[in-house]
Formats: sequence, C-alpha cells, structure tokens
Amino acid sequence: MKMKHLLLIISLIALPLAAFSQDYYGELFDGEDAAVLRSHVEYLSSLDGRGAGSEGEKAAADYFRSQLLLAGVDVLDSPDDSDFGLLSASGDTVTSHNAIGFIEGYDPALRDHYIVIGARLDNLGVISATVDGQMVTRTFPGANGNASGLALLLDLAKKLQTNKVLLKRSVIIAAFGGSELQNAGSWYFLNRSFKDASKIDAMINLDMLGTGSRGFYAYCASNSDMEQVVNNLASTLQPVHPAIVRTEPCRSDHRSFYAKEIPAVMFTSGMYPEYNTERDVPGILEYDFLEKEGEYIYNYSLTLVNGPKPDFMPSDALERTSSGSGVVAWNDCDVKPAFMNNYDPNVFLNRWVYVYLKYPQYAVENGIQGRVLVDFVIDEKGKMKDVKVLKGVHPSLDAEAVKVVAASPDWKPARVRGQKVKCEMSLYVEFRLEKRK
Repeated sequence: MKMKHLLLIISLIALPLAAFSQDYYGELFDGEDAAVLRSHVEYLSSLDGRGAGSEGEKAAADYFRSQLLLAGVDVLDSPDDSDFGLLSASGDTVTSHNAIGFIEGYDPALRDHYIVIGARLDNLGVISATVDGQMVTRTFPGANGNASGLALLLDLAKKLQTNKVLLKRSVIIAAFGGSELQNAGSWYFLNRSFKDASKIDAMINLDMLGTGSRGFYAYCASNSDMEQVVNNLASTLQPVHPAIVRTEPCRSDHRSFYAKEIPAVMFTSGMYPEYNTERDVPGILEYDFLEKEGEYIYNYSLTLVNGPKPDFMPSDALERTSSGSGVVAWNDCDVKPAFMNNYDPNVFLNRWVYVYLKYPQYAVENGIQGRVLVDFVIDEKGKMKDVKVLKGVHPSLDAEAVKVVAASPDWKPARVRGQKVKCEMSLYVEFRLEKRK
C-alpha cells in the first residue's frame, strides 16, 4: 500500500512537469506585473524631459528611490551623496543624479562581492560639459529615455528583495544619470562614490526594452563567461530567450564597467521606429513581452549572483572568426554543431568529457581544482581539431582536459546558409574535489 501511495505521488508530481511546455510557461503571466510596469513607464514618460541636470532627471531619480523604499530595498546613498556635477560650456556646474539601491547577500564568503544591475535615467537634452579635461557638446534629438529599462529594473529589484534568501552575492540596483554624456553617472559611481568597485564581479545593463516581438538581444562584448550563462539558460524553460549579438546595439553604461575590466551584459530590444520622438512613447511598448523579458533577466541575475565569478575577457582576445581561416564562431552558425545528435554543448560534457575524465593524482594530492577553458574547432567533416587551453588552472589539469576533448568522437558539423563550416567553440571543463565528511 505504501508503495502504491509513493507511485501515486510521483505520478502527480510528474504530470505537470511533462505538460509544462514553453507555451504553457507564457500562460503563467497574469498581466499584474505588466500593469505595474506600465504605470512606471507612464509616470516617467510624463516628466518634461530627463536630460542630464534637468528637473525631469531629478524627479525620475527621486521616484526611483521612493519605489525602491516601497519595495523594501535599502537606498545606498541620500540624494545629495548620489549627485554629481558636470561643468557646462558657460562655466556653470550642471548637477546630475544617480539613484542606488542595495540588497545584501547571505553567503559570508560572497556577500562582500556584488552584481550591479543598472539602467540609464536620462533621455533628451543638449549638454556641453568638460569630461576628462575636454569640452564635449552633445545634442539629443529625442530618445526612448529608457523608461522601459527603468521600469523593469524596479520590478527586478522588488523580486530580488522578496527572494533575498536566495542571493549569495549582494546586488546593487543602479539608475545612472548623465548616461548620454560619456556615461557620466556610471563613471562617477565606479570611480568616485562606490568604494568597493574592485569587488563588483559583473554588471547587467537594461536599455530600450519592451518591444520583444521585434527581437530580444544580449550583448556581452564577446565575453565567453557571460555568453555561457545565456547558452546555459537556452537549455532551460524560459518565457523568452535572447539572441546573442556581436555588434553593440548602442552605447550605454555597460561601457564604464568594461573600462574597469568588469564583465557586463546588455539586454535590449533595440531601437524602434518611434525612438526619435520628443519623449518616451508608453503606448508603443509591449508590456506582456516586457514582463517576460523581466522574468528571463531575473533568472539570468540569479545565475550570476550565485554562480562562479565570470572572468573579464577583452573582445579582441576572444574574436572567433579569423579573416581567411573560414572558421565561424559557434554563436554565428545558423545550425550549431551536434554531439550525439544533440545541439546542447552540455551533452558533450556530460556524455563524453566527464565520463572519461581522470583527475590527475598530483592534483588530488595537492588539492588543485578549478575550471579549464578549452577552445576547439569542429571542422566540416565533424572532426575535432585545434584543441587548446584559453584559460588554464594547472598543467596537470590543463593536459587532462585537452586530452579528453581531443579524443572526442565525430560531431555533426555546423552549417551557415546551408553549407558545412568549421565552427570554433569554447567550453569549461570543471575539476572539483569532494570534501570528505
């Protein structure tokens, strides 16, 4: 009888999981978050411009802080502490604004490390200012102003605060002012106001979201660690999936973090035809898509907050396609290479690499562990070629990772426009020692 009860419980658990398709996931959204997102966008859009130093930008910063406090998020600084000055062409100081929230992580080893999630405050304006000793004048004919990104950032802050018991690292919620002028707000945050910038492990930037039916994109500046999180989530159930793009959709605050060698990803829907208008256009946004994009970015955020620290890798060091070589990056292939008829690279790791990987005895005896980043090419015939270590841990672990990857059986080759191509890939091979009880 007990066994029958156990089987019945397992069956009841399994039924909804089996029926939980991508389409069903979309039915979980009741529109409540979408309505809240719309209310944020409509308020921000009602402000009379949010150019750097304007009353509209100040009002947006004050609104952002008030909404963080309502969600229970600590506001890191007072308005005065987050204000910063830009010297105008007339010699007057233009005061711009940041608004910064803080959610503390629970892990004693990681709570003093941070993931920053940010969005820009400003939109149109004409500003002349001195930046790094040089006079810069910029005219903004009109822009989305990123009310969509700000609204989504507030929604994320509320979700992360509600579920803060899940967060190993601490999270910084940042609305940056002066972004249209050399990303002044994010530069000020990193170089002046935040004292622990060296402990920021990664940054997520939200800019021009909410038109998801026209596309949803992730720009990682070719950082393989940040792209790997996108690729890992691609094999899980999500309401939407972004496409990784190698061309920067627009300049935004992720650039300030890149300059400090902090890995960053920008999520965007891109510019839309109504972008160059006098102010935000709340009616053009697709709030159901914005809600789903927020759910995806929340899951991406949790992965970063609780996962290994991503390494900073300049894009030029990880440029996948070399001129004249005919090698195509994995993300740029129309049809990805397949191992055992599966396009998920994790299948190669789980069904080949970790089956035959042997932990070197020297590494065991000396407690050496870590992740080896291995780069390789699958040629037009599906053969494994040019296996090398991009980021090593120890010669013993590096050699073992290369040996097992190089011994791979043939793959199904990648294709671009129907033609078989050489495809370059990079995967982490993890060596982990189990602690004895």
